[in-house]
Order: sequence, then structure tokens, then C-alpha cells
Amino acid sequence: MGRLSGKVAVITGGNSGIGLATAKRFVEEGAEVVITGRRQKELDEAAATIGKNVTAVQGDVLHPEDLDRLYATVREKHGHIDILFANAGVGSLAPLGTISEEHFDREFGINVKGVLFTVQKALPLIKDGGSIILNSSIAGQKGLGGFSVYNATKAAVRSFARTWTSDLKQRKIRVNSLSPGPIETPIFGKMGLSKEQIDQFAGSLVSQVPLGRAGQSEEIASAAVFLASDESSFITGIDLNVDGGLAQV
Repeated sequence: MGRLSGKVAVITGGNSGIGLATAKRFVEEGAEVVITGRRQKELDEAAATIGKNVTAVQGDVLHPEDLDRLYATVREKHGHIDILFANAGVGSLAPLGTISEEHFDREFGINVKGVLFTVQKALPLIKDGGSIILNSSIAGQKGLGGFSVYNATKAAVRSFARTWTSDLKQRKIRVNSLSPGPIETPIFGKMGLSKEQIDQFAGSLVSQVPLGRAGQSEEIASAAVFLASDESSFITGIDLNVDGGLAQV
């Protein structure tokens, strides 16, 4: 039996990168998984890649009505949630002095408002004793130049994990955040950088990693399995850095 056998998991942003890798691992560990994504084509391809025990619901965490439709589907198909991975997020370059209101609203809308209502709207379905995992980032702990808005959103996510641990303690729902370091995912291509800038940015980060390499989405997925499973039954309120030591030394 897998570590998540019989569990129902919801993963936002499950159509690519960390979300997709985690959905695959959750299914391999025995879970029934519901994934979301904004783009139907990518979502369909992700569901086909996972292959079994997966339901795909198109939607954007920025839109409350999409979240309502997601949870209506979960209620109808499964009746409850054991594991919620609030993974969907965005990040793009905007040095101080160039930050637009649109940039601020988009990043805080998806990364902070989206996470908040992803969790809040799920609460009636989450079983007592369930596990909530928030995808933060070491960017919330460091001052990555040019990414002040993104960095601030991820610091907010870390704060959510602490406060919601207190808010949900009577229900024994564990809330933890994951903070990846540099991970080889499609997000680098969505940061508004040229290929040269991406290579330079990624290379600069990786050069500071004590383990000497970028991480893989599957390594974040392994950490998510741990936080979702009973193996972490006495762990709540933490921020688990999966960063090759980048933010630690």
C-alpha cells in the first residue's frame, strides 16, 4: 500500500512543473487526485500523462467562481478532501522603479489572494486531521534583486502557514509550507526574461547552491508526499526548505 492510499488530494497548478510532478507521485502513493490549471490543453495533457485516478478541472485561482466550481466537482466525485496542495503561482521580473499596478495586482492576486481563497473555500470539505501544503519559496526569505513583489508574496504565504496552523488546531488540520530553491521548471520561461537573462539568473542562483545544482520537480514532490502523509503527523506550521542548502548557509 502507498503512503497516501485511500486519500483524496487537490493540487492547484497541477498541469505542469512542481504541481504535475506532485500529482504523479500522489497517484503512485495511492491517492485520488484532482488537479487544476488555467489552460485546458495543458491540463488535458497532464491528466493523460498521470493516466489514472485523476480528475482535471480547468480554472484560475484568481477567480472565486472557478474555485467554487472546483470544489463542487470534488464534493460530487469524492465528498471530501484529505490533502490540499495550494501550488499555483506566478513570478516575473520587475525591479523597483519599474513596478506597475498591474504587475502588483497579478502577483498578489494569484500568489496571495489565490492561496487564501483556495484554502478557505476548501475548509468545509477538508477532513479533520487533514494536511494543507502551501507552495512558498526561498524568495520569501532572501532579497532576490528585481523580484521584490514576488518575494513579498512568498513571505506572505509563509506567514499564512503559521497563522492557519493556529486557526485550524482544533480540527487537527496540519498546515505547512514548502520553499523550493532553484528548480528546473517551466516557470523560468514565464518570468518575462530573455533566454540569456534566464541562463544568467539561473546560473547565478545555482552557483550559490551548496549541492552545486538546480533541483528537480520530483524532489519537491517527494517533500510534498512527506508533508501529506502520516510520516509527518507531528509536523505543522513549518516551512520545509528544499533548496540544496541555498537559503541555509
